[in-house]
Amino acid sequence: MSDLPRKAVTRTAKLAALPLGFAGRATWGLGKRIGGRSAELVAREVQQRTAEQLFKTLGELKGGAMKLGQALSVFESALPEEIAGPYRAALTKLQEAAPPLPAGTVHAVLAERIGEDWREYFLEFEDKPSAAASIGQVHRGVWHDGREVAVKVQYPGAGEALLSDLAQLSRFARLLGPLVPGMDIKPLIKEMRERVSEELDYELEAQSQREHAEEFADDPDVVIPGVVHQSDQVLVTEWMDGIPLADVIADGTPEQRDRAGQLLARFLFSGPARTGLLHADPHPGNFRLLPPVDAPGDADAPHEVDGPEASPDPDGSGGTEGFSRADSSEEGGAVGAAGDWRLGVLDFGTVDRLPGGLPWTIGESLRMTLEGDAAGVYGRLRDEGFVKESIDLEPDEVLDYLLPIIEPAQVEEFTFSRGWLRDQAARIADPRSPAHQLGRQLNLPPSYLLIHRVTLSTIGVLCQLGAAVRLRDELEAWLPGFVAEDEESEEAGEAKEAGAGSESEEPEPEPVPGGDA
Repeated sequence: MSDLPRKAVTRTAKLAALPLGFAGRATWGLGKRIGGRSAELVAREVQQRTAEQLFKTLGELKGGAMKLGQALSVFESALPEEIAGPYRAALTKLQEAAPPLPAGTVHAVLAERIGEDWREYFLEFEDKPSAAASIGQVHRGVWHDGREVAVKVQYPGAGEALLSDLAQLSRFARLLGPLVPGMDIKPLIKEMRERVSEELDYELEAQSQREHAEEFADDPDVVIPGVVHQSDQVLVTEWMDGIPLADVIADGTPEQRDRAGQLLARFLFSGPARTGLLHADPHPGNFRLLPPVDAPGDADAPHEVDGPEASPDPDGSGGTEGFSRADSSEEGGAVGAAGDWRLGVLDFGTVDRLPGGLPWTIGESLRMTLEGDAAGVYGRLRDEGFVKESIDLEPDEVLDYLLPIIEPAQVEEFTFSRGWLRDQAARIADPRSPAHQLGRQLNLPPSYLLIHRVTLSTIGVLCQLGAAVRLRDELEAWLPGFVAEDEESEEAGEAKEAGAGSESEEPEPEPVPGGDA
């Protein structure tokens, strides 16, 4: 496929063929078994063929089809290993690449959205995309002032295709259920549909990215590329090299895996606290592991754009002052000694706006669960609508349901793994288990939908990494309500007292020459 299929009938036909394909392969597999082949071998072949058709179709169609595929890709860790193997390669392909648009279509979009003289804005522009995603693809270029940039071009007809795909996919969402045990696919698709307008608005995306770039400008651990130029359907940002997180998952060293996992957890919790925004698309294609600031060849770290430089300026008359992301600082208590890998974050097209940071209820309920306060947790969950008024549950049973899920927060350092996530998924998905029966009676309030999905997705990536993470450190530093108010007051008082003490200590007077002894 070289272009985005735009006719609804074409896209619908391709998506509608998926359930038929699933059924056809099941029949094919039955025939093979009747022919004498083992059930295990046949099942593996059916799974392989299913994965190839499903994700080939989702990838080719881009739009909502590919977006769903990317969202599902982070949950492959929850699949049993004998099933995950055939799916994994097909799933992860969606995190970094997809069939590109032809150069002519890209040039037409640039001419329409930037102007017929769009080439004057660039010293270089690569027609071959460096990456393709659900609603747009990225081209590498050199801006007129010499900076390397990433040029994100939205597919023509992306909005129409996105809505059409998601409507069609929701009709057979149940058939996709086995891909992610314990997860209901239909609410995921519904939430995606509700955010279509935001996803397509590059002005909103540029604003969210600028806010993150400004807040994390001097951060030693997290790097956000600055916004260079934005117009309808075109977004130009600073180029960022680095190791794609998918490559770290596949071939990274233990040090890289642990560092990436720690910073991913830190960004999940610190982002809302520092910017009031939650980055809501945490699949591996949106993250890079960057070399330490003192590593050779790191001079090309992104630079922020200041003032007029964010606007198109072919004459070069705008300001060129900025600051280098490589000039990191230890201010604010951030952990980032020289020599540590850093996390680069891309794609701010979907964010959740949380002006006060993550809800206090999450931190408080998590703390109460760790403390074994069953009644307290149950009361908070009921107050927030997680337990409807018409439902009565035993607080101790709710606590038993939650404790295994929050195991990573119970210890100083937790090693995430596919095995651990599979156990959690199996516990919740098994209709015979108490966890499954209790889970079906819980409710997820709309205001928590995106937070819930982002948290689960991040955990999925941590399990893909197999990272050892000090999660509790990040919760204590960034999650409102996780540290009890009296503890916070005590710590603040001690700090204030220590500061006052140092100020009140006067140095001994120096002897005055010629004065009294």
